[in-house]
Amino acid sequence: MPQSSAHVTAAEISRIAGVTRATVSNWRRRHDDFPGPAGGTESSPLYDLEAVQAWLGSRGRGAAANPLEELRTALRLHGQGGSGGAVLLPLVLAAARRTSDELTSLAEMPDVDLAARAEEAVAALGDAVPGAHSTRFTTADGAALRALLLCVRDEGGEAALGVLAERELEESAASGTYQTPTPLADLAARLLPRDTAVVLDPACGSGTLLAAAGRLGASALQGQDVLPVQAQRSAVSLLLSTPKAEIAVRVGDSLRADAFARLAADAVLCNPPYGDRDWGQDDLAYDPRWAYGVPGRADSELAWVQHALAHLTPGGYAVLVLPPAVASRPSGRRVRAELVRSGAVRAVVALPAGAAAPLHVGLQLWVLQRPETGGAERKSVLFIDTAGAGVDTSRAGGASRTGSSRTALNWTELTARTLTPWAAFAADPDTFTGEPGAARAVPVVDLLDDLVDLTPARQVRISRPEVDPGELAQRVDVERRELLESANSLVRTARRAAWSPAGTSPREWRTATASDLSRGGALTLLRTVPEAKGARAEATSESVAAASLVLTGADIARGTGPSGDPAELRSYAAPVIAVGDVLVRAIAGGSGPMARVAEETDAGALLGSQVHLFRPDPARLDPWFLAGFLGSEENIAGASTGSTILHVSPGRLRVPLLPLDEQRAYGEAFRRVHELRAEARRAARLAEAAARLLSGGLTGGALVPSLSPSAADSS
Repeated sequence: MPQSSAHVTAAEISRIAGVTRATVSNWRRRHDDFPGPAGGTESSPLYDLEAVQAWLGSRGRGAAANPLEELRTALRLHGQGGSGGAVLLPLVLAAARRTSDELTSLAEMPDVDLAARAEEAVAALGDAVPGAHSTRFTTADGAALRALLLCVRDEGGEAALGVLAERELEESAASGTYQTPTPLADLAARLLPRDTAVVLDPACGSGTLLAAAGRLGASALQGQDVLPVQAQRSAVSLLLSTPKAEIAVRVGDSLRADAFARLAADAVLCNPPYGDRDWGQDDLAYDPRWAYGVPGRADSELAWVQHALAHLTPGGYAVLVLPPAVASRPSGRRVRAELVRSGAVRAVVALPAGAAAPLHVGLQLWVLQRPETGGAERKSVLFIDTAGAGVDTSRAGGASRTGSSRTALNWTELTARTLTPWAAFAADPDTFTGEPGAARAVPVVDLLDDLVDLTPARQVRISRPEVDPGELAQRVDVERRELLESANSLVRTARRAAWSPAGTSPREWRTATASDLSRGGALTLLRTVPEAKGARAEATSESVAAASLVLTGADIARGTGPSGDPAELRSYAAPVIAVGDVLVRAIAGGSGPMARVAEETDAGALLGSQVHLFRPDPARLDPWFLAGFLGSEENIAGASTGSTILHVSPGRLRVPLLPLDEQRAYGEAFRRVHELRAEARRAARLAEAAARLLSGGLTGGALVPSLSPSAADSS
């Protein structure tokens, strides 16, 4: 089979071997037989891929790169002499529709034949993927085409698409291209009515919002984006993830050249561009979409708001992700006033900073509803302030391919803090009582002042919550006693020694991948399988019907029990967790644990869609030993792929090959580490709760400073 000579960087070697870059640097210094540079520069050397693979094989780390890494290497070389990675996007979909044997046969063809067959396959997609008909391949694309086909065959279309996205859609402030995080997209979609069928995203980007609507049952997903590469990526991703839905994605500027001008959708989901002063105000001054007033040059976001409303059926909903300035910018006051007066604005939700890019800004969700002729008068607007909620104190920072850090958010809590008041308000706005400091329904007449400020913090925190001073003092005392008990327990746990130095140098051992161990019967790998569209009406698993909760990736990170809702699982083939199962988060990132052993509190729960389950044979593998090594930072880094979202490939995780007695010794040490982490997390949680109560009581007037601080200290 024709092959192109390939060179790899030290970073690519680290991913191939499943180790950190620091480990590769140590290999270069400590091992004289490590392959020398075959190109590049002194500061950025390149190494021969085959030589590296041979060296890794001699060390028991596998003799071939994972298909995802092969594709990354091929794409880097492809960028130097091929057509560019974007041209490969439609081929991902075409390849995903072929059998494994067909892909193998195609990959074995000479470059000239492979390029011709790939062109034919892409052309056959027709209008399903924008620009597919004009795609052309040459013999210079041969290595990249071959690597892509093998990656789709072995890892699936979604994984291959993620690698292409790393190359073509690098997220940066300069390009203005950002992906809406999946948890935020899911939250936005869940604000829509459950029976929503037709959904439009006029600035669809990579299609995350539309995909979220598809997971909730939408049957027609329409999208448009001004960037052709984004529209292609969105179309391919949606056709892969929701094959039963009707998909239509177009290229173009939705404000200037609306590809769906006659569409009346059930709902609109959108995360539009922010701060675009060249959005077309001069050309669109008399556009009929501006039913609530012509947006100013600085108010492009209000143009998108009205564009969304114009595409809704009467009573239809829209949810937009917007910057906070839209709620208070003076130039948009008149448009905001008309939106509020007409009843088009139903709710505004303030999100914590870090929920989506730009990460330093707390964005907002605007929930809109197109007024109905003769419909009920909408007398109030719901404001929800989650800016101080949802921050996970057990996880500091995050991880991404770009190396950017972000505040770790507890999306389960954040989602509940949003959906609970919204559901109550939507059911009966007139009887909604709100929650002090968190949610409040404000009469429309109170909003129509000189500012028309729709900032949730301003509206939610106007009134001080009523608190009984004596009751609050008792709560603080209880919290303080629990904190002291937890702190003492933490000290006792930290004093237990379960380890000793390995010697003068770190220990090394032979390893096997989880896939190898699974094939050998030492463990079983399980995942929750998403249901096919319409399957829930045909079959419902007894386990899903009987289970009360789902164990999620967030539960593992926080060290809490199962908290997910089975109704949101959308699967009738979810494995039931048993004591001794090893659970690994499917999305890497954050400082919380990546793995844990299932205990009695987890038994009987359903496996969440973002969790991998490893069920070891206890006669061959110790569960705590397995969890400790599977969840190590180095192991997770080597098995993770993606750009901003790092997906863990479970089969690539490596486990040392040790006797069972030695495994149990390691397992006991890992179990004590788990206990230490759990005690520290509990102490931190109690300290934060006590501090919040004290601070709120002092600032709210329910508590006063002690006149004798020394007496308080001595107690």
